[in-house]
Amino acid sequence: MSLTRDDMLRELELLPAWRLREIPAAEAGAAVEAPAMESQAVATADVSVETIPDAVPTVTLGQERRAAIMQMDWQDLRECVSHCRSCSLSQTRTQTVFGVGDEHAEWLFVGEAPGAEEDRQGEPFVGAAGKLLDNMLAAIALQRGKNVYIANVLKCRPPENRDPHGEEVARCDPFLKRQVELIKPKLIVALGKFAALSLLGGEQSIAAMRGKLHDYHGVPVVVTYHPAYLLRNLPDKAKAWEDLCFARATMRDLQSAAAAASS
Repeated sequence: MSLTRDDMLRELELLPAWRLREIPAAEAGAAVEAPAMESQAVATADVSVETIPDAVPTVTLGQERRAAIMQMDWQDLRECVSHCRSCSLSQTRTQTVFGVGDEHAEWLFVGEAPGAEEDRQGEPFVGAAGKLLDNMLAAIALQRGKNVYIANVLKCRPPENRDPHGEEVARCDPFLKRQVELIKPKLIVALGKFAALSLLGGEQSIAAMRGKLHDYHGVPVVVTYHPAYLLRNLPDKAKAWEDLCFARATMRDLQSAAAAASS
């Protein structure tokens, strides 16, 4: 048995959470039982391990949520992100930061999470780190918005720019995965250790991940330093340049292989 439309919309956080109003004693009685049960069901709909009572006991709401997101087009996905209430970051954000760029780009750059300026403007990499990223792109003949898409692992800013929590990453993961499926990039560049570990898993250091090709659901991944880190550690810019050269060479190989396959 599949979920009802209301079940799905609740899990996607597109229905308002019901709150049981206080009912005068004169109205108390059996009539309050059904709303109370409904309120309780909706309140627990955000819990990914919660099953739907008496309906589909073997299927979790989290699985249904992911499956629904994997079917969304760009418009639906953007709307779903903007209304997301899946984790506590929705209570502290100014706005969501969906991503920006060419929706058919060969290059996808993925960072960690929005910072204060990104949270204010609703676009990734717009502060000092964003200017450095633009310079990094220019160094390999790329430009923001032209054959390049930029996104973050998280779509909301963590308070005080703290490290994201595992639950937050898990709730945002389907959004990024669907973006990758829609863009179909030839290459992903992971910016910083957190983005790399979120995409690839494991516990490796960024030094161990650099200079190698990794895989994210069939898409090659190159790992380099986050621009914000480079602003604080200028000597590592030389290493980042090496990573960009490696990424550029990898892209050329991928383009050549694609051209040969189509001829």
